[in-house]
Amino acid sequence: MARVKGALATRKRRNKTLKLAKGYWGGKSRLFKTAKEALMKSGQYAYVGRRLKKRDFRRLWITRISAACKLNGMNYSTFMNGLKKANVTLNRKMLSEIAINDAAGFTALAEKAKAAL
Repeated sequence: MARVKGALATRKRRNKTLKLAKGYWGGKSRLFKTAKEALMKSGQYAYVGRRLKKRDFRRLWITRISAACKLNGMNYSTFMNGLKKANVTLNRKMLSEIAINDAAGFTALAEKAKAAL
């Protein structure tokens, strides 16, 4: 039986790596070893970034809700506590959208939260 050489599979694997590294600066886009290292590092950054994005958006929503609460004469924590006691189950993303696009609706929610306290 003839010996099977792995040249084709190796070349395909290396070309796949280099294709993913296209656009990187210098040898990172041309040399297999440095491209592989750069891809591993970029994968780690992407993984961490996907988790940080969730934190960043939550902070943004809370900041927006807090600003709208201050316009209605209360702070964020009392507003959220009032909503919880009034059994209003809106998440922070939707509350921030209401605060931006529907000031009257947010004022009604704030009044409901005040009444529940």
